[in-house]
Amino acid sequence: MALVQLITTVESREDALSLAHAAVDERVAACVQVIGPISSVYRWKGKVEESAEYLCLMKTPLERLERLIGFVRERHPYDTPEITVVESLLTDDRYLTWAQTETVGPRSPAD
Repeated sequence: MALVQLITTVESREDALSLAHAAVDERVAACVQVIGPISSVYRWKGKVEESAEYLCLMKTPLERLERLIGFVRERHPYDTPEITVVESLLTDDRYLTWAQTETVGPRSPAD
């Protein structure tokens, strides 16, 4: 088993924290780290743009990745969000076990 990190960016800290809380609350990510602001430089509609964004690193076991991708596609505020995934070469067994426990099934009322 492996842990993956889904990477995405959003425009504001509020959007990043909202996405992070929802992902953890709905158990599609065990942990989300919000980093920023960062500077993004990219071409959009033929023009080079620069904007401040917040980077979200969402962690989930590889076998639950599709749930997280679907969640991000549904909840992301951008029409064309960055959704990239990096697989860990090594994940501490205790951390991986914790991540698996935290992403099992939908959130229950007892959580």
